[in-house]
Amino acid sequence: MDALVRGWEVVIGLEVHAQVATLTKLFSSSPTAFGAEPNTQVSFYDAAMPGMLPVLNGCAVDQAIRTGIGINGQINRISRFDRKNYFYPDLPAGYQISQLYNPIVTGGYVEIQLQDGAMRTINIERIHIEQDAGKSVHDLSPDNSYVDLNRAGIPLMEIVSKPDMRSSYEAMHYVKKLRTILRYIGTCDGNMEQGNLRADANISIRRPGAALGNRVEIKNLNSIKFIGQALDYEIERQIEVTENGERVSQETRLFDSNIGETRLMRSKEDAEDYRYFPEPDLKPVFLSNDRIARIMDDMPELPDARRLRFMNEYKLSLSDTNVLVEDRMVADRFEMAVRASKHGAEKSAKYIANWIIGDLFAYLNREGRSIDETGFPIEYIAELVDLILDSTISGKIAKTVFAEMTENGAAPRDVVKKLGLTQISDEGPIITAIETVLATNTEQLEKYRAGRTQLFGFFVGMVMKELQGKGKPELVNKLLREKLGY
Repeated sequence: MDALVRGWEVVIGLEVHAQVATLTKLFSSSPTAFGAEPNTQVSFYDAAMPGMLPVLNGCAVDQAIRTGIGINGQINRISRFDRKNYFYPDLPAGYQISQLYNPIVTGGYVEIQLQDGAMRTINIERIHIEQDAGKSVHDLSPDNSYVDLNRAGIPLMEIVSKPDMRSSYEAMHYVKKLRTILRYIGTCDGNMEQGNLRADANISIRRPGAALGNRVEIKNLNSIKFIGQALDYEIERQIEVTENGERVSQETRLFDSNIGETRLMRSKEDAEDYRYFPEPDLKPVFLSNDRIARIMDDMPELPDARRLRFMNEYKLSLSDTNVLVEDRMVADRFEMAVRASKHGAEKSAKYIANWIIGDLFAYLNREGRSIDETGFPIEYIAELVDLILDSTISGKIAKTVFAEMTENGAAPRDVVKKLGLTQISDEGPIITAIETVLATNTEQLEKYRAGRTQLFGFFVGMVMKELQGKGKPELVNKLLREKLGY
C-alpha cells in the first residue's frame, strides 16, 4: 500500500532528458563541448539552411543501445524517426526530429531503495533518441532576446518512466539512481548544472481506487533538489485546488526555485497538437544482433551488481557500500587501493573504505575536487592503512601523515621516516613515560586510587603526550593498567 498525503494518492511519472555522451551532434558534425562561445558550434544543418540533410550519428545509436541494456530494456531491431512540429525561436527548422511511434528501446526498470530499506521497482516505458533545441537568452538586454544555437541538434535520450512513483522522495531517488547508471555505462555525464540531465515531471492526484485526475507537467527541472521541491509544492497545490471543489487543469508549469513555487507556462498540448509524421529524410534504423551483442559484451559491472559484490567480497556495511558504489570512479579507486594493500582485502578493505569515506572525502569537499584530483595516487591510502595494520604508526599519527600526503603528495612511508613518526613499541620508553607522568601528577593519582577510576583516560592522554603521540596505544594501555593495578 503506497503512503497517502492527507488521504490522496500521488501519481508521478518522469521524462528524463539525458544528453548523449558523443563528440558531435545527432545529425551533424558540429561539436558538443560545453561552454563554447554562443553560436560557434553550429553547422548549416543545425541552422536549418535550405537543402541540408541529416546524417545520423552512429555513436549516439550505440549509446542508446547501451543505456537500454543498462536499464534492463528491450532493444528494438527496427526504430524510426518522426517530425514533431512546433515553432519556437531557438528551433530554426520549426520541427524537432524525435521517435514517437517506434523508439529504439521499450520497457526496462530501475530499482530504488525506500526510507525503510525496502526496494521499489520503477518501470520504464521507453527510451527514444531526439535532437535538442537551441537556447533563448532573455536577460542580456531589457529590449531584446537572443538565441544561441550551440545546443541545437545535441543528441538526447528521453527516458520515459511509467507513473510508478508515489512521492517526491521516490522521484528524487529514481533520478539519482538513473544518473548513477548512466555515468557507470558512460552514456551521459549527468551534470545537471550544465543541462546535460534534466527532467519533466508529470503529476496527478486521486483518491485511492478512483480514476486519475488531470495531470500537470513541470518542465525543465535541472537538479534533484529542485525535483523534490517542485513536486512537494505541486502536490499541495493540487490537493488544495481539489479540496476547494475546483478541478486541476491539464497544463504545463515551470518551477521558480527562487520562491519555491510552480507557475503556469501554457495549456498542455497533446500529441496531435505536434502534427507528428514520419521523418522523410531518414531511413529506419536497423540493428543487427551482432551490433547489440558487441555492446552487451562491453558493458561494465552495473551499480546494483557491484553493491552486492562489495558487501559479499569486502564485508562492508550497506551504508558504506552505497556511498562507494554511487560514483563509479570512487568505486574503482577503492578497489585499486584494496588491491594495493599487502594485507589483502580481508584485513584492509574496511579500513580503506573508512579513510576514503571519511578523511579523503572531507579533504576533497574542502578543496572542491573530485576523486581523480587527490594530488597523490590512491594507492597511498592502502600504504597508510598498511602502516597502521603493521603497528608502524597509530591511527592518530596517521592523521598527521594524511595531512602531509594531501599537502605535498608525499608517500606515507616517506612522511613517517622524514618526521620520525614511527610508533614506539618497546616497553622501556613507555614505562619511563608512565613513571614520569605518575610522578608529576600526584594529586590525580591520589584521586584515582581513592576510586576516581575515570581518570585512567587522563593518564593515557598524558603518557601519549609524553611520548609525542608515538606510543603504541594498546601497549600504553596495558602497561598503565599494570602500573595502576586497574
